[in-house]
Amino acid sequence: MISKRRKVREAVLESIFQLDFNNNVSYEDALELLRDLLKTKKVPQNLVEEAEIYLENVYHNKNEYDDLIKKYLLNWDFERIANIEKSILRMGIFELKNREDIPPKVILDEAVELSKKYANEKSAKFINGILDRIAKEEFKRL
Repeated sequence: MISKRRKVREAVLESIFQLDFNNNVSYEDALELLRDLLKTKKVPQNLVEEAEIYLENVYHNKNEYDDLIKKYLLNWDFERIANIEKSILRMGIFELKNREDIPPKVILDEAVELSKKYANEKSAKFINGILDRIAKEEFKRL
């Protein structure tokens, strides 16, 4: 059974991805999509606000998060990263930076699981490596 928090992450990921995938999608459109996804996934009302905070933070800090991703890429061009991978990385960075109540290992594990579901096994290893370095170097959390 999927945890409530995983459902939140999945809904946020799908909304973030829409922002990256389609330049015509506004923040308000993504927020409406997020709310619809949360209803569909039967996420409890007490987690809706948390999901909205995730979306808002990733939306407003996208460039900062992308700069961090670029800093830790090894022999890889940022433009070659799939949009879904970028979205997972941004959400992981948000959690590492702002959710000290969530252990870094859990954040990395969740990002890996999302990448396995929405991308592939190679993406999972790539995302784990980037987030692991960011957690250690930027946030001193591992």
